[in-house]
Amino acid sequence: MNTVLDPVLVAMPDVQSSADTRHIAIQRVGVRGVRHPLLVATAAQPQATIAQWEMTVALPAEEKGTHMSRFIALLEARRAQALSPAGLAQMATDMLDQLQADAGDLSARFPYFLEKSAPVTEVRSLMDYQVCWTIRTRRQRASQFSLEVQVPVTSLCPCSKAISEYGAHNQRSHVTVRLECPAAQAPALDTLIPAIEAQASCQLWGLLKRADEKYVTEHAYENPKFVEDLVRDVAVMLQQQPGVQWFEVEAENFESIHNHSAYAVVRSA
Repeated sequence: MNTVLDPVLVAMPDVQSSADTRHIAIQRVGVRGVRHPLLVATAAQPQATIAQWEMTVALPAEEKGTHMSRFIALLEARRAQALSPAGLAQMATDMLDQLQADAGDLSARFPYFLEKSAPVTEVRSLMDYQVCWTIRTRRQRASQFSLEVQVPVTSLCPCSKAISEYGAHNQRSHVTVRLECPAAQAPALDTLIPAIEAQASCQLWGLLKRADEKYVTEHAYENPKFVEDLVRDVAVMLQQQPGVQWFEVEAENFESIHNHSAYAVVRSA
């Protein structure tokens, strides 16, 4: 007589937990390109966004594979939790525990929005910025946190202003700041982004009326900046930020009179 077995009761082989005989450790293995909701903790209310997640751990030489589903389970368990850099560091520590790993990296790349008032009419609109938070964690060591943010601004050429009888060429520029600091001392995006914008010829807004456009044009004209000025001024600002251990400032001006960009990078010592 045949016995019908309940598939749920049949033990399934855990292949990834089996031993590997090649004796080669893997430094990073996990998931990449995972789109999943993220609640960003702010001084006001949490901001809901969508992040591209990358989550990896180190795999010892004797283990065949890692448990990929546990990465997604970790995200699901925190879907409704507002995360700060410190919270992300705790999430990375929990990742090591759940994956039984000694080292791991976790990063979230996401759009972040600020509501801004136009300079004259004060009409309100949203501006978006690209942000990436990364945590590198190791057993018995403090986690390393890094932040990257790309801020679009306006730059006006000092040379063009100096040699022209009227007018000066300007362009939209991207300032990308990368910095490392303790997660607990990470600068708030709501204050870091405006501090970066303040170093440009002029900042950008999502919505401007005619009176605002007049202000933007004239303000940029009175505040010309070379790409070299831009990275240096942002660097001076970052030197004054508490907790920042290392930084890199990159600026690219999408030139309006050339078919190429002007580009500069400065790094801290």
